[in-house]
Amino acid sequence: MRKRLHHVLFSISALLGIAVSLVAAPAAAADPFPAKEIRLVVPWNAGGSNDIAARLLAQLAAEQGVQVIVENLPGATGSIGMTRVANAAPDGYTIGMGTSSTLSLIAQNLTPLRNEQFAPIARVTIDPLVLLVPTTGPANLEAFVEHMKKNPGKVSIGTPGTNNLNHIFSVMTGRVAGVEIINVPYTGGSKVVADLAGKQLEAAVLKPSESKAMMDGGLVKPIAVFANERLKTLPDVPTFKERGFDVFPHGPLVQMAYIVAPVGVSEPVREKLTAIFSKAIQSAKFRAPTEQAGAVVDDLTGAALGREITNVQKSLAEVGPKIFVAEKK
Repeated sequence: MRKRLHHVLFSISALLGIAVSLVAAPAAAADPFPAKEIRLVVPWNAGGSNDIAARLLAQLAAEQGVQVIVENLPGATGSIGMTRVANAAPDGYTIGMGTSSTLSLIAQNLTPLRNEQFAPIARVTIDPLVLLVPTTGPANLEAFVEHMKKNPGKVSIGTPGTNNLNHIFSVMTGRVAGVEIINVPYTGGSKVVADLAGKQLEAAVLKPSESKAMMDGGLVKPIAVFANERLKTLPDVPTFKERGFDVFPHGPLVQMAYIVAPVGVSEPVREKLTAIFSKAIQSAKFRAPTEQAGAVVDDLTGAALGREITNVQKSLAEVGPKIFVAEKK
């Protein structure tokens, strides 16, 4: 009897072991991250520089066997799209492209978003900004400054978004002439440059990458760079500084784009996202056309990127009130 009981218990134990192994088998056999497509939210209109960069990264991720779907959610200077990312499940399947424009809103408490809601993945680009006019507009920066002086408070300068770095520089452009300007915000750079080419604006503050096609087509022209040195891709375009105009009276400012995931994403998933996008960003297929368009590409990721984001926000928090509060008075 005792021997038979022992045999029954042994059989039950064996069956339980098989059952446990069968339950565990699907988990063990599950595909590692990513097991499905990754959604990359771009909080700007299609056709702008961030959208172009995101779609190129999606193509390069596909070469790694990773499907990335770019979703444009423009509005509120990036806040609408980045709110979608912040509220997404932290599983790595919804990520977003942050920019200095949204950082500016965060720095000024103009959005409920906070950097603590995001996990930094990789910086995509550092983007210099340029002042553009229609091809038939003022011949150079000095002529445009004179035009603003003769038309105080009447000259329109378009920017993608408001209360951001582009907006700061549009205001500073007026201030070098000692006048106010009319800032005209849009939901993306592609719309700004289209209206500039159509002469519905007198000037615009944009990245070279989102205006190069119009430049090459002879519809708009750059007359000054918001930087301390000329751009390699626009060697004939002077900086404000070399023409004697200070557009950095409150310190240096950086326009950049970077990829983030919702905070709470697991470290293994975060590492995999970093590996996927770092490989794409550092590839010649991304670097060559991006740098040719006037942007700078580096290899900043993770915690180091997080520190850079914090530093940029601090600069914007200091500069913003000096520009926008004064502008409203």
